[in-house]
Amino acid sequence: MTDISPPKGRGALAKREARLAWGLLFPTIAIVALVVIVPLLAIFWISVKPVKLGDLRPAEMRLRISLREGDQPQVEYRVINPSREHEIHGAGFDTTLPPGVTLTGDLPKGCALNGQDLRCDFGDLAPGLNTRYRIDAQIAGDDRAIKRAVRDSGVVVRGQVDNMLTNTTFTLENFRKLFSGTEFWSVLGVTLFYTIFGTLGALLVGLFAALLLNKDFRGQGILRGLYLFPYVAPVIAVAFTWITLFDPFSGSANALLVQMGVSQGAINFFGQKPLALIMVTVFEIWRYFPLSFLFILARMQSIDTDMYEAADMDGASPFQKFWYLSMPQLLGILSVLFLLRFIWTFNKFDDIFLLTGGNAGTRTLTVDVYEQAFAVSNIGAGAAVAVVVFGCLLIFAALFFRTMSREEGL
Repeated sequence: MTDISPPKGRGALAKREARLAWGLLFPTIAIVALVVIVPLLAIFWISVKPVKLGDLRPAEMRLRISLREGDQPQVEYRVINPSREHEIHGAGFDTTLPPGVTLTGDLPKGCALNGQDLRCDFGDLAPGLNTRYRIDAQIAGDDRAIKRAVRDSGVVVRGQVDNMLTNTTFTLENFRKLFSGTEFWSVLGVTLFYTIFGTLGALLVGLFAALLLNKDFRGQGILRGLYLFPYVAPVIAVAFTWITLFDPFSGSANALLVQMGVSQGAINFFGQKPLALIMVTVFEIWRYFPLSFLFILARMQSIDTDMYEAADMDGASPFQKFWYLSMPQLLGILSVLFLLRFIWTFNKFDDIFLLTGGNAGTRTLTVDVYEQAFAVSNIGAGAAVAVVVFGCLLIFAALFFRTMSREEGL
């Protein structure tokens, strides 16, 4: 009987190769984890915490020392808790009085003087506390020099406060407020309109441009370069160009429309509903169709021309050649472009923010993240909106790949 089992030692070699492969992949996995996974987990963490913008910098006790001159000099210690919501635990300070200053009055509760060393323990400081402690003192020497020395004396401040980012306080209030309001669903609808029509429009215009430039003619290279201008130009430059062009008072577009009799007066293209949303969508199509144009044109030029010659001999019309010969060859690249453009457009922030600032019915989810986190100073609510954006894109990607796998199976 012939032995067909694998040779001995092959398993050990395979294990060594696997360990080597994982060792080589570990730096890449670690970098991906640091760049992608860690920030993503941080957003999920913040979305379930009541974090305000001011909580990003934990409160700490502030101490101001000054020398009050007069009939009876006094050393003043001003103790401040700048936080309006959190207590400071174990608050206190240590300082050394400069030479020439001797405290003669009663010390505040919790303070002890050892020579020139003063130590104070205040326990817990209530939110928003602002208290002055004045102690009678004797001054020996130049008053100005002593005053400056008191103000500049070194102080070691103590105190601890709960950090909202790292404590174990969690809440679903951010998501409850998000989904209970009608504004969220309006913002989601605007986002879907902007994303779907912006993506499909960029693909269709890119496909049309690729069809135009798929033939050889004089000046083809120059025209291709002009087609790429919207994509390679700085977004801030083209955005302000559009704002200036369509300005209701000094814009060339309004002046042309009025002279042609198309409109009776100036139109506020970026300042009224629903025209503002249509305009930012058109801007999205105009700015990003060159990317689709490049990929589609590259795929078109790789298609074998023999089948087109055969179709010409059979009397096929240009539309029939496009629909039955070109489109099946372009479905793969169109699917990839649709996936990428949908994700990028759904996450787009800078275009809308520069054009309208999210006003006039153009507030998308990404603009809402900025508004919640920085305009309203609610970092937790902004992170909750970001989690919703991630969930929407995850659902879209799952449905997209499921649909594509079914079509490939057919």
